[in-house]
Amino acid sequence: MEIDGGVVLATERYGNAESWKYLAKDGLMERRREGGQGESRGNSIVGVFKSVFLPQGYPESVSDDYLQYQFWDTVQAFSSSLSGTLATQASLRGVGVGNQEATVAAATITWLLRDGTGMLGRILFAWQKGTKLDSEAKKWRLFADFLNDIAMFLEILAPYFPACFTMIVCTAGVFKSIVGVAGGATRAALTVHQARRDNMADISAKDGSQETLVNLAGLLVSLILIPLVTDNPILTLSLFFLFTILHLFANYKAVRSVVMETFNEARFSIVLQQYLRDKQILSPLEANQREPVFMEFRKTVPIKLGVRLHEVVQSPDELNLALKKNNMPYLLGVKNGSVCVCLGPEASVQDEIRAMCQAVWLSSMLSHTASREPTTKQQQSHWEMVSESYTLLDTVFNPFIKGVEAAGWDIKRTLLDWDEWRVQCKIKSN
Repeated sequence: MEIDGGVVLATERYGNAESWKYLAKDGLMERRREGGQGESRGNSIVGVFKSVFLPQGYPESVSDDYLQYQFWDTVQAFSSSLSGTLATQASLRGVGVGNQEATVAAATITWLLRDGTGMLGRILFAWQKGTKLDSEAKKWRLFADFLNDIAMFLEILAPYFPACFTMIVCTAGVFKSIVGVAGGATRAALTVHQARRDNMADISAKDGSQETLVNLAGLLVSLILIPLVTDNPILTLSLFFLFTILHLFANYKAVRSVVMETFNEARFSIVLQQYLRDKQILSPLEANQREPVFMEFRKTVPIKLGVRLHEVVQSPDELNLALKKNNMPYLLGVKNGSVCVCLGPEASVQDEIRAMCQAVWLSSMLSHTASREPTTKQQQSHWEMVSESYTLLDTVFNPFIKGVEAAGWDIKRTLLDWDEWRVQCKIKSN
């Protein structure tokens, strides 16, 4: 093929960027950009900016929701940076900066107590909630930022209550330590979702560069704000509430923009219940739009996955009931108002999904019947429902699992919150 008297030897492109051709002309090899000669300075600047702040191979190397999430994450980071400046100024004033009567020892003790309580809070929170941060990353991400705003508000108020200053800043320190654990862990979970070429480290590094740039911009704006808010509590609080509203709104938009293709309990329940109602399979986008991102306190029948055997059955008769019509590598039961699932050691990911199908169905049925069921008949009714759930799943599970895979869901792994107990039963079902 000849172009302008030259023979095309090869073509190349970088990601989805413009293409170049290599031409053989007059015994030389010439590289030429398609659509024109050379490369403009504007394109060069944009290219440098992308290479510094975006993952290599963007946008093919990241999820489709990457850009929208990063935009709102940038907005929330900027507003949080400004709020943090106001809180830091208040904390420094509270420990005695600028006060000739304050002692270095007193300020140091206050700071150490705040850091010490924060360390304990970090350990306890990771112990209690660490396993929830993968399966409910959106909720905990939003919760972390909300708690961070509360902590900064406490730091701003602390200097106005000198008698309780140490207690207030220690409380704020505990909150911030929880924010550090929840925010860092959920950011990692979202990075796993965004990485499409095993490029988690690159995405994380570029995210750090973006955040550093935003914090630098926040620092420059803070240099203007500090002289204005010093000794002006009304303006300080007014600006803080303004930045907080922007911060929370941006965080809400950020987590709402994330479209995860893996099932957690909330997304799975939404998809399954829709399918049981009208045989419609929701796409990942549709299910993620319906997924709740705030902590819920309404009364539901909880589901416990991967529990010990005695949390499901407590007698040989109950074990026989649990095994009735069951040829699957798991057991289900209803105990103490919860749907409990024991998983066998040989269970596959598809078995886990099927067990979750039954658990969600049981939880839904119990939520509708608990208030009407006579107490003396509840246990017998529960085992009848468990047996019925196996019959139901024999009919609906195969078309359901094929449908969700066709709709774009990733069924090779899940974000269901399974505990590590595994049970091998020694008797066969009837």
